[in-house]
Amino acid sequence: MLGHRVIVEAFLRWIETAKTGDRARAANALGRAYLQSAMSADERKAAEMAMTFLLDDPSPRVRLALAEAIAWSPDAPRNLILSLAEDQPEVACHAVTCSPLLSDADLVDLAARGNGATRMLIAARAYVTRPVSAALAEVGDEEELLCLLENDGAAISSQSLKRIAERLGDNCDIRNLLLDRGDLPADARQLLTQHVSNALVGLPLAQAAIGLQRLQRISREATEAAIVSIAGDIAPREIPDLVTHLRLNGRLTPSFLMHALCAGKVDFFAAAIVDLSGCGERRVRSILATGRMHAVRALYESAGLPRDISVIFVEATLLWRDAARKAPGSVLGNVCGRLLEKFRHRDSAHGAVGELLDMVEKLGVAEQRQSARVYAALAAA
Repeated sequence: MLGHRVIVEAFLRWIETAKTGDRARAANALGRAYLQSAMSADERKAAEMAMTFLLDDPSPRVRLALAEAIAWSPDAPRNLILSLAEDQPEVACHAVTCSPLLSDADLVDLAARGNGATRMLIAARAYVTRPVSAALAEVGDEEELLCLLENDGAAISSQSLKRIAERLGDNCDIRNLLLDRGDLPADARQLLTQHVSNALVGLPLAQAAIGLQRLQRISREATEAAIVSIAGDIAPREIPDLVTHLRLNGRLTPSFLMHALCAGKVDFFAAAIVDLSGCGERRVRSILATGRMHAVRALYESAGLPRDISVIFVEATLLWRDAARKAPGSVLGNVCGRLLEKFRHRDSAHGAVGELLDMVEKLGVAEQRQSARVYAALAAA
């Protein structure tokens, strides 16, 4: 019986004139023999050389047959797997999606240098690690990231989810997949609300029907309301990151802060004042909860609020304390209504103060409508 080495040498001579179908069957048989037969070190080396030679076969059928034979195995030659992973997609798919020999570094490199088809194969692997997901989040297109987000075996970090939201949150399918995730960080969720608002403002029909300026105002108010809602639902550990994100994006405006305060989002509001003022969290919470009027005003002015606006914030804080003690279920309506009673008819209710009170009035109206809906539902029950 001829040894394996002699057989391999004969194989190399034969393959130069063999037909494509015969070469493909032979490539597959050689790959399976390498993995399943007992070979000496010399014989294995000869078989590896023969398979390496097949990587240059002009027919993708031959390379595909080889990939089908060896791609799944941890005992396949690593150099062959790396080469097959960079072949054309129908050949590469076996190595990229199945091979246990491809490290995170290999996959990140493939994602960076490869095309969309390669990245799609990476995103479809049975298990995708966080570093690989991060690479895809950075360079992947819509279809590739849809595949990644739909892959239950993909581990995706909060930072990568945020990066996807930044890059492709304007895509409806991606946005929906992100919003369905329980691990989506609050700052990424806020980014997605902004994408929705931007899409609304950009609609020509909406601009024609409402007018661009009014549409921008409606969009801004809706975004603020969505962010306040998000701020009330997130875990306390997420609040500082969301506050920092909003400050860096210029969203910690007096209007937004007043909305959060009137709505009773105390943990978020306190974290925002900590961030803006530089005061310690314990001191800020103590002043907000029990501080006298002058201490509260000094705190707000240290956070950058001008005097005419800080006075309204002080009053809102005192009203919030009182409303929270008496009727915690209706804080928003109580605070908004009493603020308007005190400040609406003052001479100072113009400019920034007027805009702030307009926002408070809208909050109060919205709360009244919601209360009416709840009342009607209970009455009909």
